[in-house]
Amino acid sequence: MVIGLPREIKNNEFRVGLTPGAVGEYVNAGNTVYVEKGAGLGAGFEDHEYVENGAILLDTPEEVWAKAEMIVKVKEPLESEYKYFREGLLIFTYFHLAADRELTEALLKSKATAMAYETILGPGGKGLPCLYCMSEIAGRTAVLEGAKYLEKTYGGRGVMLGAVPGCEKAEVVVIGAGTAGINACRIAAGMGARVTVLDINHQRLAYLDEVFGSRITTLYSSRANLLACLKKADLVIGCVMLAPGRECQKLVRRDDLKLMKKGAVLVDIVIDQGGCFETSRPTTHDDPVYEVDGVLHYCVANIPGAVPRTATEALVNATMPYGLRLAKLGLKEACRDDYCLRSGINTYDGKLTFAAVAEALDIPFTDPAEALGV
Repeated sequence: MVIGLPREIKNNEFRVGLTPGAVGEYVNAGNTVYVEKGAGLGAGFEDHEYVENGAILLDTPEEVWAKAEMIVKVKEPLESEYKYFREGLLIFTYFHLAADRELTEALLKSKATAMAYETILGPGGKGLPCLYCMSEIAGRTAVLEGAKYLEKTYGGRGVMLGAVPGCEKAEVVVIGAGTAGINACRIAAGMGARVTVLDINHQRLAYLDEVFGSRITTLYSSRANLLACLKKADLVIGCVMLAPGRECQKLVRRDDLKLMKKGAVLVDIVIDQGGCFETSRPTTHDDPVYEVDGVLHYCVANIPGAVPRTATEALVNATMPYGLRLAKLGLKEACRDDYCLRSGINTYDGKLTFAAVAEALDIPFTDPAEALGV
């Protein structure tokens, strides 16, 4: 198969879809890989490293998209890239289509295939292996960013997460006890903050109790418990667990902000799926925060892009086995007897093939097996 690796163009997105080593794996498996010049520079990978691993460099994104049978990316295509879509093209990246009607309609119109990292299921239909690694990074980084914006110089309350002896520690509230949530708890507790995590899954709460013991407090995520936590919170991290492909429920409402301390910080990890705070809107790394009713909001849609070297390596470790299978067998054969990989197909031949996205956007759904004819 012919693989294309374009440079990411989302604001301050420095990750890249393949490391030089991963390119070597594709080439050694008999594939051809075209790489846009400079695609890996943001993550610290030089052009010559890709060439040394068998890649062919091209000057422009137009050339890469035109030659490729499968495009490997990190973030969803932006509007300026829609013109590259065409029938039969396989795009392998994060999409989060439930929160993006325009992109969904562009994919359907072009009949391009969207293979979404975030909806590929793990062995036995359990877990989301291509999302897990980025959730780890987002959860950890969210605490660091929240701690920074709590500083008075950034408009925050002027509170230090771990404080010092004789002073009160900051109150950190984590909404959601999934992968991102547990990683947020790990960093916040490690920095010495008082941490409370809320979830509706008793098994997850029990697991966190076993892992952290008395270092954190676990609460069932009822409306009453959430409001009580918001009143005391210095930093709130929204990282609710979602069914694959679904848009977020707004758990924190505009009126709830009136309960919070002035200069408190909200970090919305799931903003790329619509966000879990009613007042959330996507921001970028070069303009990451805004204020609503005295509460700072950090809603960067590509949080792991701040640590592109680590994030790229982690992402490629997770996605490469699926990409190599697609390249070896082609889409139909790779997905014929593999329900977990087939679950990653969000659009195919002008049909919407992921039920949760179809429901969110009110577009007719076609079973992916039926669409593929397998």
